[in-house]
Amino acid sequence: MQIVKPWARSSSSDPAIAGGYMTVVNEGETDRLVAASSPAAPLIEIHAIRVKGPGLEMRKMDDGLVIPPANQQVLKPRGYHLLMSGLAAPLVAGSKLPVTLVFEKAGSVAVDFSVESPGAVGHASLSSP
Repeated sequence: MQIVKPWARSSSSDPAIAGGYMTVVNEGETDRLVAASSPAAPLIEIHAIRVKGPGLEMRKMDDGLVIPPANQQVLKPRGYHLLMSGLAAPLVAGSKLPVTLVFEKAGSVAVDFSVESPGAVGHASLSSP
């Protein structure tokens, strides 16, 4: 597994919540992102967002997120993402956030997420890093 441009940002409405985003490139067989952890966040869940009418619907991916073989899976605002809850303090833009990703077959992968400025989930976020 190759992790490309991992980044995170605190929620603009709740500093105890943050989103984690990245592109996961799989050059091997089908795998699944099943968990993530960080010393900064007591709880990290894999989520999907779907636009539903004027609002958004978020759901936890209980079975993890499939990473197809010879392909990539993009985690971004308004899509698949890591939901980090219980942060003791808001993330600080310009800092690094250590996260361990756990894949069903590839095992654990340690990644440093670059922290960006807080932001809301919305149309403007589609062009975010």
